[in-house]
Amino acid sequence: MKLPRFVLAGTQSGVGKTTISTGIMAALKNRGMNVQPFKVGPDYIDPAFHTFVTENKSRNLDSFMLDEDTIKKLFIKNGKDKDIAVIEGVMGLYDGYGVKKDEGSTAHVSKIIKAPVILIINGKGMSSSAAAQVLGYKLYDEDVDIKGIIINNISGDAHYELLKESIERDTKIKCVGYLKPNKNIELKSRHLGLIPSVEVKNLERKIDEIAKMVEETIDLDGLLAIASSTPEMDAPLEKIKSIGENVNIGVPLDNVFNFYYEDNLDLLKDLGANIIYFSPLKDEKLPQDLQGLYIGGGFPEVFAKELEGNISMKNSIKEGIEKGLPTYAECGGLMYLSEAITTLEGKKYNMVGIFHTESKMTKRLQRFGYVHVNMEKSCVIAKENKSTRAHEFHRSMIEDHEKNEYVYRVDKIRNGEKIKSWQCGVKKYNALGAYAHIHFYSNISIAKDFVENCLRFKDRSREKYEK
Repeated sequence: MKLPRFVLAGTQSGVGKTTISTGIMAALKNRGMNVQPFKVGPDYIDPAFHTFVTENKSRNLDSFMLDEDTIKKLFIKNGKDKDIAVIEGVMGLYDGYGVKKDEGSTAHVSKIIKAPVILIINGKGMSSSAAAQVLGYKLYDEDVDIKGIIINNISGDAHYELLKESIERDTKIKCVGYLKPNKNIELKSRHLGLIPSVEVKNLERKIDEIAKMVEETIDLDGLLAIASSTPEMDAPLEKIKSIGENVNIGVPLDNVFNFYYEDNLDLLKDLGANIIYFSPLKDEKLPQDLQGLYIGGGFPEVFAKELEGNISMKNSIKEGIEKGLPTYAECGGLMYLSEAITTLEGKKYNMVGIFHTESKMTKRLQRFGYVHVNMEKSCVIAKENKSTRAHEFHRSMIEDHEKNEYVYRVDKIRNGEKIKSWQCGVKKYNALGAYAHIHFYSNISIAKDFVENCLRFKDRSREKYEK
């Protein structure tokens, strides 16, 4: 497959990757191009901005959770029939799993998919030092194909020409443009990440303004030339065999719950599931005829009052789970299925009440980063003991309770050594709630076991109906 592509990487977090990435995607779409967006790493929020801009679902490429072969195959599968792939990096170019530059980093993914890198730097307060910075990134790993430089926070044309001269002279890497500071296009943050796109007011206006700035000061034709120089790729994804038809899995999707890897949902569909979307904020009860429930992450603490007020939905979910409805809940989903959420201000809001625990917000991150999840007991997503790689990122914590049954042992590993372990994965009825976010392609048997569990529930429900 011949798919023009490039990676937009930053020297570090906060350099403006998402603003520039979305602006470039919007500008290319304005030219009539069918843009396939990707995001390096485990993030959910940035892909939502990509999807909003391109109208194509953004996909995650994570070289910690996924092996190289799977990354290639998912990249090709999702890039099929598109005009160009634009990949936004994560953190700094070489930041990944611990200090391993070839595991979980943007640089590693760029080498896997053979994509040139456009490095974004912050030009504020710099002249020739910008060249020294770029040269360091170039020499750190010469297998990374840095083909262009975009300079953010430039005061004007004269400042850009000054930096451009020194960078191109001393690094032999072409500068392809810049952006000036503009408070109108700033995307605000929450918990070390951007506020989700569904909560941003006037987002379309912001994107239009970013795209206009990109068109004025970034060389789009130069970027397209770089993208078109990429080699062909060939790694077709094996067809997933369906294990059942007409298995309805409910997936909440609204301002609260919107953290899902799109490839997870696609895998469930390939296995035979119908994804039925609903809103715990606005709907009165679960959709009819569900055989499974998959509650993703989000920010339930922000909407805790509204979630508490929708009593009929909480009762509908609780009744379904108590009857054995297979349910898998990640992070925000775990919080929603607990007895209550307590905000930083100390306000307590009652939730669904499946698990014997309360979720309490704290002022700092409780868990952050890649983990190894070991499922030591059978549960809704595991018929037997199994392990997978995952990611955690949360400021809340749940209270331990002697009535809880825990399924997971979660390990934090550095340089091959276990540095920390804890229990998680609360199990009750046929429901599992856990903080770890899992990419199903890291262990496809997890998705298969979940769908099979839903099939068994469907068969039992049919038997009861026939009797």
